[in-house]
Amino acid sequence: MKAAPQEKIKAGIIGSAGYTGGELLRILVNHPYVDIAFAQSRSNAGAPISDVHTDLVDEINLKFVADHNMDIDVLFFCAGHGEAKKFMDSVTIPASVKLIDIGNDFRLEKDRSISKRHFVYGLPELNREAIRSANAIANPGCFATAIQLGLLPLANNRLMTEVYTTGITGSTGAGQSLSPTSHFSWRSNNIQAYKTLTHQHLGEINQTLNKLQPGFIPEDPSDFNLSFVPWRGDFARGIFISSQLNCDKTLEELYGIYTEYYLKHPFVSVTAHPIHLKQVVNTNKAVIQLEKIGKRLIVHSAIDNLLKGASGQAVQNMNLLFGLKETTGLNLKASAF
Repeated sequence: MKAAPQEKIKAGIIGSAGYTGGELLRILVNHPYVDIAFAQSRSNAGAPISDVHTDLVDEINLKFVADHNMDIDVLFFCAGHGEAKKFMDSVTIPASVKLIDIGNDFRLEKDRSISKRHFVYGLPELNREAIRSANAIANPGCFATAIQLGLLPLANNRLMTEVYTTGITGSTGAGQSLSPTSHFSWRSNNIQAYKTLTHQHLGEINQTLNKLQPGFIPEDPSDFNLSFVPWRGDFARGIFISSQLNCDKTLEELYGIYTEYYLKHPFVSVTAHPIHLKQVVNTNKAVIQLEKIGKRLIVHSAIDNLLKGASGQAVQNMNLLFGLKETTGLNLKASAF
């Protein structure tokens, strides 16, 4: 770890009025080594940030801007998917400015290979050292983060077999734009499966698992070695994942493998106790629990979709990029009750 910077890191945010932009502002306004240079939002330009993110009243005095400036050290993309590519095609960004895209524009290798920058996939528990020396980061998706954190130790030890995964996410996972399934009257006391076996995060998950355990992706694209059924939940934030697969290792051996893998990763906790969402909501933590019934292994994992699944992980990546302690500005308290 390098010494703390003599001057604060100047950060710019593109698309700062939405859920991920708001979470990023909440973290950065209290980060000891960051100054927020600008927060861009075309639809809210000129309005005080605290008029939109009302919990930040008296904490931030900036206004949203329509434009941007490149007198910064790091640029976060919090706009919709595809916006980072458009921005990079239309704006000259100095090579000295580090980029962190919270969208899905550069998560897949095929997209990174044609970009103007060399983006590193920003899952610290997989690519920490590569992130430290990078200048552009593709932040993982929220479901992708939760699922991968549950499976990385298995893939790293070539223990993956066919996986069946279910996961439920809160309404903030759908973004701020209203749709029939994001209204309170629809979500309340309701759940629904969606994008069965076709969720957009499957590509990056399979990419990672195949990297650690070559051959995990079947040659026949109609086959699935990881079948994923996501659910919409009737709560605001958080993701809970349960992944099932066959494994011959004992539960004691598996806990040893998981504990060793995450020993030096400060935001991942492995526990034998039943886990739940309130352990992680409002934090950058992930919690993992294992169960074994006969040969069947069940891996439960939980994160906050807006923090470890988005803006918190982006700041974790920023800390690594600038040689800061990984946890700087991210010692956040869970709601608990």
